[in-house]
Amino acid sequence: MKYLLVMMVSLAIGASASAQDRKVEFSTFKLSETIYMLRGGGGNVGISAGEDGLYLIDDQVAPVTEGLLAAIREISDAPIRFIINTHYHYDHVGGNETIGKGGAVIIAHNNIRKRMTTEQISVFRQSTEPPYATGALPILTFNDQVSLHLNGETATAYHVANGHTDGDSIIHFPLSNVIHMSDMYFNGLYPYVDLEAGGSILGMVDAVNLGLSLSDKDTQIIPGHGPLATSQDLTAYRDFLVAAIANVKSLIEQNLNLQQIISAKPTAEWDEALGKIWITPAQFVTFIYNSLEGIHRYTPPTTAEPVAE
Repeated sequence: MKYLLVMMVSLAIGASASAQDRKVEFSTFKLSETIYMLRGGGGNVGISAGEDGLYLIDDQVAPVTEGLLAAIREISDAPIRFIINTHYHYDHVGGNETIGKGGAVIIAHNNIRKRMTTEQISVFRQSTEPPYATGALPILTFNDQVSLHLNGETATAYHVANGHTDGDSIIHFPLSNVIHMSDMYFNGLYPYVDLEAGGSILGMVDAVNLGLSLSDKDTQIIPGHGPLATSQDLTAYRDFLVAAIANVKSLIEQNLNLQQIISAKPTAEWDEALGKIWITPAQFVTFIYNSLEGIHRYTPPTTAEPVAE
């Protein structure tokens, strides 16, 4: 139930107001001499801390920013110099404005700034999100990749086209042997593919393959949501994605429509383990189907959806 509460605070768009009344617990994990993972009220945060100061990979939801900063201060009271946003969703950029006012330079892919400066309408989330305040926007953007050389090591952000959204990056710390996969990797639950923001299940597989190409058996993997993982966990996740895609593709080739494919339960072997926290099996199958068919929208399944408990 604690995990479910954190996921709902993290992922339910429009829950920001109610999140102000929630007590969010933060957990910090030291992964190397300079790199930390922090879990709390949003996507998992990566932190680099050392003689050059601090920089963050994402910054969760706006209502928990003060708690997030308090948790970071348990690691170091050095100034936060940079924030790298892995994509534009509110549970990963919510602290931008407050932390940016403190002097942090916000870095992100070009498409993140484009989406944050325009109204975003989502059928899946049943929301219309206005543009972000100027102070929350990235002021340094990149196209393919960008590197930071701080705290005795290089961190490189690699853009992955059309994965979770069209602006996603994964962050590699080769010296510490750590990779932040962001929402390319949902550990322990079905992934959300934001079709309306340029996402595709095929791009997510490409992103995971990139992460695996940068990893070895000792690499520590920070997922966008869920517990810290290993490269073996990430390999299993990739294999699951590939198998689920193959199952849906086979039914498409039999000329079944989306509703018939959902009814055929092509993800049945994973539904119990992954489909009861947030994304339902029918929603996940819809993401796959639309990705394969080149449909850049989300059509809610017409069958009744089970309610996660």
